[in-house]
Amino acid sequence: MDTIKIGKFLCELRKERNLAQEQLGEELGVSNKTVSRWETGTYLPPVEMLQLLSDKYNVSINEILSGERLADGEPYKAKAEENIKTALNKSVFTLKDQENYFHKKWLKDRRFELILEIIVLTAIAVLGAIFYHPVTIAASILCIVWFGFTYNRMRTYIECHLYGDKKPEDYKTKNE
Repeated sequence: MDTIKIGKFLCELRKERNLAQEQLGEELGVSNKTVSRWETGTYLPPVEMLQLLSDKYNVSINEILSGERLADGEPYKAKAEENIKTALNKSVFTLKDQENYFHKKWLKDRRFELILEIIVLTAIAVLGAIFYHPVTIAASILCIVWFGFTYNRMRTYIECHLYGDKKPEDYKTKNE
């Protein structure tokens, strides 16, 4: 399997759809640098991404791994078997890597909001410790609940991007 050839083919397919590397990366849940690495042949897309690329570009996974469009027939089957074996051995981008990417992206996108929450929560906790008043105790409990809510929003965002069951924008309008 020729990674340079595959990369050039992926680049051609992306350009046929008039997509920038950043646009494609966002749709697939990877960075534009990752897309660039695929297209330069630095490394192959992981097995999980091959199906997404295949659907996006309307080509078979076998054609992606061959780096060209293939006609049906016996050579197609032989090439498919060879490509599958090689792809399974060379896949390096894991689901955990994608999860980490979206976690960092969520934190970066909500940096100001999170800093403000930390300041407010710290102030409430300090006031609760100093005054030991029922209102400050209730506020402290509310802070813990708010933290759980924020964490749940982050996990939902990550899972929507990883598994694609909903568009994250659809979720955002309903729950954020």
